[in-house]
Amino acid sequence: MTKRVPPPPTGFREDSELTEFWVIRHAETTWNAIRRYQGHTDVPLSEHGKLQVQALADRLEGVRVDAIYSSDLTRSMDTARGVAAVMQGQPEIQTDDRLREIDVGELGGLYLPDIEVQHKAYLEALGQDPWNTRRPGGESMADLYERVSRSFFDLRDRHRGGRVMVVTHGGVVRVAVSLALGGELRDVWARLSIDNTSITRFVLHSGGGRLLSFNDAAHLEDLSPEDEDVQVP
Repeated sequence: MTKRVPPPPTGFREDSELTEFWVIRHAETTWNAIRRYQGHTDVPLSEHGKLQVQALADRLEGVRVDAIYSSDLTRSMDTARGVAAVMQGQPEIQTDDRLREIDVGELGGLYLPDIEVQHKAYLEALGQDPWNTRRPGGESMADLYERVSRSFFDLRDRHRGGRVMVVTHGGVVRVAVSLALGGELRDVWARLSIDNTSITRFVLHSGGGRLLSFNDAAHLEDLSPEDEDVQVP
């Protein structure tokens, strides 16, 4: 019998000025598994992704949060549903489309070799200015940061003194980490690896934030290593 991995600690000091966030990246999708770009394309979970959701749910069973928010894309919603069903009080899932992954526009559905052939000008521009260069027909990192930070600041103000779970995407988790650390997303984007169903915990207040834990995926240790996460948006 597999030993249950305990949930992250919930004893962080309560403070009416702080909002505690538990941010979870969605489980693996069928396109994650084959390294195909998704962005806003609504791609379902893979069979392995469904196992990841179950492992996450087993870990978080009985944990209390004050609210659960999710990206409106299926991969996040299905992950959120699996967790909410076993949490204390079975909280209702609220959606916020600002929590979507970066919009990759015309890159959606492509593989990296396709992009290298079909979008050379974009890749050259990205190399010169990765922060402001928009994906063809999509968003830049600056666009993503602006959109996602507004969502987190709204949630911070709405749930002061509480604990909020957010189920979302890798790019959004990167923005969240930069908000918690008070740094620039451009400085950390390429250096952060976000595993499917990993938990990142931090607090935000009006003056900044504090990172409590990052990319905690201990519940996935018993799943086969050949199915580990890939970092494709």
